[in-house]
Amino acid sequence: MEKRELFRIGEVSRLFHISVGTLRHYEKIGLMSPEYTDPDTGYRYYSTRQFECLNMIRYLRALDTPLERIAVFLGNRNVDSIHGLLQRQKDEVARRRQELSVIERKIENRLSQIEEALSCELDVISLEKRPARRMALLKKSLMPQNYLDLEHSIRELEQSEENTVIFLGKVGLGLSEKALERRQFRPYELVFILLDEEDSFRGDTVLLPEETCLTLRFQGGHDQAPGYYERLMDYMEEQHYGISGFSREITMIDYGLTNDVTKFVTEIQIPVVLHTADQ
Repeated sequence: MEKRELFRIGEVSRLFHISVGTLRHYEKIGLMSPEYTDPDTGYRYYSTRQFECLNMIRYLRALDTPLERIAVFLGNRNVDSIHGLLQRQKDEVARRRQELSVIERKIENRLSQIEEALSCELDVISLEKRPARRMALLKKSLMPQNYLDLEHSIRELEQSEENTVIFLGKVGLGLSEKALERRQFRPYELVFILLDEEDSFRGDTVLLPEETCLTLRFQGGHDQAPGYYERLMDYMEEQHYGISGFSREITMIDYGLTNDVTKFVTEIQIPVVLHTADQ
């Protein structure tokens, strides 16, 4: 074959908008080799008959088809083979679209959480309705100084998962009703993950019913929480509320988002009921 019928690797790279490095990688893995390699210079040359093959590779890569699948197809090109390949890739795209949809909702949840933390009133006790919620729960005595102290507990909650949980729901700490009634605010007795609706969590979970919570948000982290629990308990007594569940203490903004401790925001929720005169 005469060299005027051949194209050097640089020319092919420009024609197909594929880097020289990618073409050499295709050769290395046996996907497509040059038509001719000059034994003296090492220059690689491609013929027009390889253009169709290269165009098919480019097309399938645009569909995000793995190189391994492309290699199998090129080794046995026929209608059934390409039909099966495209069908598998279509199924993969559908699966990834679903995953991306979940990730998008998780990002929206995190944005809402940050926006709520930035705009909420601090040091104000309010009575708020909370919808039914699902959480992964771990009973464990814990005295965290910062969010890093929670990491081992979170990994324990995740250990039953096949894949790493992305943008996991709110992580928090809790105190039992008895501890709250005794005003014993250390150590924490519970570590939990408040799961988002779209979270697929295979471990044990608890479904919390719709409930009313006394809520207080303050500037600071877990180490400053005891004083705010005291305020909540005093308010509860004054307003004749009774405790109806364990507390939920969540850092809305902490070291996971910023190193500026003046931006930290923590929320304490305590589920309550109103005592009547007969109680």
